[in-house]
Amino acid sequence: MTKNRTPDAVDVHIGMRIRTIRLQRGVSQENLGDKLGLSFQQVQKYEKGANRVGGSRMQQIATILGVTPAYFYEGLPKPGSKGTPDSSIAFLATSSGMRIAKAFPHIADEAVQQKLVHLIETIAGRAAA
Repeated sequence: MTKNRTPDAVDVHIGMRIRTIRLQRGVSQENLGDKLGLSFQQVQKYEKGANRVGGSRMQQIATILGVTPAYFYEGLPKPGSKGTPDSSIAFLATSSGMRIAKAFPHIADEAVQQKLVHLIETIAGRAAA
């Protein structure tokens, strides 16, 4: 891979899925790297889609994180596409997004949930009409 290469959307998607489940499981990049015999920088490169994850490495990651390798392919974009990743996956691949996603179901009052959704949409500039 060359330094100026735009990551393939499939590689970015797989990387985001790795990051999402890693954050969900509370595993740091350093810890995952240690279990794989890699540096945390290599884990970062996988998660950003800068480096492709080979089949055997994907199997190791899946085993460590308690998912099947198929998990990483769910919602996969078309091969060769160069677009942006699905925004919901991108959201969950952030530590803030994961924290919000974990906390949201614990809000018992549905009206409060809806107000939070509206607030977030408003802040994002995409409020529903």
